[in-house]
Amino acid sequence: MDQARARILAGGLHNPLELLGPQPRGERVQLRALRPRAARLWIETVRGFQIMSRVGDSALFEWLGDCADLALHPQLREEAADGMCRVFVDPYSFPTRIAGADLRAFAEGRACHAHRFLGAHPEVIDGIAGTRFAVWAPNAERVSVVGDFNHWDGRVTPMQSRGDSGIWELFLPGIGAGTLYKYEIRNRDSGAILLKADPYARRFETPPRTASMVMSDCAYDWHDADWLAARARWDWQHSPLAIYEVHLGSWRRAADGGLLNYRELAARLVPYVLELGFTHIELMPVSEHPFDGSWGYQVTGYFAPTSRFGSFEDFCYFVDQCHRAGIGVLLDWVPGHFPRDAHGLARFDGSALYEHEDPRLGEHREWGTLIFNYGRSEVKNFLLSSALFWLESCHIDGLRVDAVASMLYLDYDRPAGEWLPNRHGGRENLEAIDFLRELNCLVHEHHPGALTMAEESTAWPMVSRPTYVGGLGFSMKWNMGWMNDTLAYMAEDPVHRRYHHDHLTFGLLYAFTENFILPLSHDEVVHGKRSLLDKMPGDAWQRFANLRLLYLYQYCLPGRKLLFMGGEFAQGGEWAHHRELDWGLLAHPYQQGVQRLVGDLNRCYRESPALHRHDFEAQGFEWLDCHDNSQSVLSFLRRSGSEFVVVVLNFTPVVRHGYRIGVPESGIYREVLNSDSTYYHGSDVSNGVHIASEPAPAMGRPHSLVLTLPPLAGLILQRISG
Repeated sequence: MDQARARILAGGLHNPLELLGPQPRGERVQLRALRPRAARLWIETVRGFQIMSRVGDSALFEWLGDCADLALHPQLREEAADGMCRVFVDPYSFPTRIAGADLRAFAEGRACHAHRFLGAHPEVIDGIAGTRFAVWAPNAERVSVVGDFNHWDGRVTPMQSRGDSGIWELFLPGIGAGTLYKYEIRNRDSGAILLKADPYARRFETPPRTASMVMSDCAYDWHDADWLAARARWDWQHSPLAIYEVHLGSWRRAADGGLLNYRELAARLVPYVLELGFTHIELMPVSEHPFDGSWGYQVTGYFAPTSRFGSFEDFCYFVDQCHRAGIGVLLDWVPGHFPRDAHGLARFDGSALYEHEDPRLGEHREWGTLIFNYGRSEVKNFLLSSALFWLESCHIDGLRVDAVASMLYLDYDRPAGEWLPNRHGGRENLEAIDFLRELNCLVHEHHPGALTMAEESTAWPMVSRPTYVGGLGFSMKWNMGWMNDTLAYMAEDPVHRRYHHDHLTFGLLYAFTENFILPLSHDEVVHGKRSLLDKMPGDAWQRFANLRLLYLYQYCLPGRKLLFMGGEFAQGGEWAHHRELDWGLLAHPYQQGVQRLVGDLNRCYRESPALHRHDFEAQGFEWLDCHDNSQSVLSFLRRSGSEFVVVVLNFTPVVRHGYRIGVPESGIYREVLNSDSTYYHGSDVSNGVHIASEPAPAMGRPHSLVLTLPPLAGLILQRISG
């Protein structure tokens, strides 16, 4: 006992329940309390408050009495040196609460809902309200909960170690929602003291402040049961998916330049997305992050919507409003790396806990961040729990997993000699691969209809194929090759495009090897890359015509669609995270035309099964002519059963008269959409209302149409009668 007393007074006892709180002494009970700031301390008994004895000149107080004199959870009254008094229930009268089965599951990597017992959870125990805190810190000598309630003094409320699980736990009565806290951790080897935010916290102070905040169990009243039920039955492989990618902090701002909250954003963003016809919103990371300039990709709160835009309930309201309007919500999720911020996960307990010790495995060179140790069961629990948290607690409809390529390869962004091979001598990160497969299996098994999408830029095979056939198990994969080839082609002066025709056709050689999304994302309009509009060559008319053509080409190709905010109205400047989009541009006819076109493309794409039903299957696409590089024209069919549409694209500013294309059936055709229409502020070169086929074979088809191809424009044609 003397040794335990010495250790707790020195701030190093891992087992405070051995010394503090009520301890039986035969027929009697002894209670000790550690109160470094107390001048005097009393304990409440059946006969009233009795003074406790100070042990020497230490901060330790003792009382010995009859068991019958003491309540199950006695109150203490403290008088501080400044004369201030407070009464509180002794926290060390409460036993630990986390079940042994949960501790074992956590150690074995089977606790994919670890957030249910780790973190801060308000509870009522024996009629006494408080908060149970629990954190994983296996290399700590001592962990304490600190906050305003104990003057951020780590000596006051040391936590109880749960043995070799590495978990520390303590119930603090009287602590409720809104309380700020952190963990003070003393490393057992170096004695270093660290002050850390809670990895499992569900709310944080508004940055740049970094404390965690106790949050009550969410009482949000959801109204999206019909949406969730329909999602579970959703045939996502054959349904339209058009994604509007949004950075909430810069989509719209308040009149004074400040941030809108989640509820204000819902009131503005949901009707806008609904009007334009997108099926889903993809949020750039809203997980709590300290640095605005990371755009949310350097996460410190993997279980917390950022408080920049309001509370957890406010975020739930945003998602609920989207669902009630028929709009899905996808979330950028970042399991590939985390920042080095002192209050975050980096060397959490004074050791490489969430990351690798060896920088050849643990450091992300490109971003200056740290890489998760996917081979550690507790780290895998943490990430899988985070994924399920967003799906279950926030009703998110899918996760876009960031930077998958950096997770798959041990030599990613590393020169020779600065990376370590796997156990077979290869460059594949076997632990990360296993983690990704488990992630995708969990999501698809527990949440039918929820999506996982990989941002993966390499030729890794079967990213979006099931794990039982050797794939990674993602629902879909971003087609970065298509994006790079297409934007490189569109940047060429039309007079030179004939020499780069393969940039448009090459992607169809592999278009059905994965379930692809065709992304025009935020990454393409930052860091000197210019806006999509400014990538286009020519004068103002040609640049807008090129952009309209690009969008029609994207929407007609096989693959789901993604467009970053601002692209839908041809923002002229690069995206900047610290200010809102240039909405004033919509006063100009060119921008109005692009916005109208995007809305019509979304409606056409959604309403025509031929344009979406077989996005992932070769039966949905047929070339008419992919070889007309001399005129820079492409033509193809999109099919769904007997239904088909004809797509013709002219990538030059030359009007092509008398251009014959083959069609599979005779009849009357009409222009469903013409990107050169005056409605989109084009030059209005058109083929009229009706186009009759001719019995002249062309392009291997028994019938043909003779068209006038508008300049730098695309046509979508549909047969309306025989």
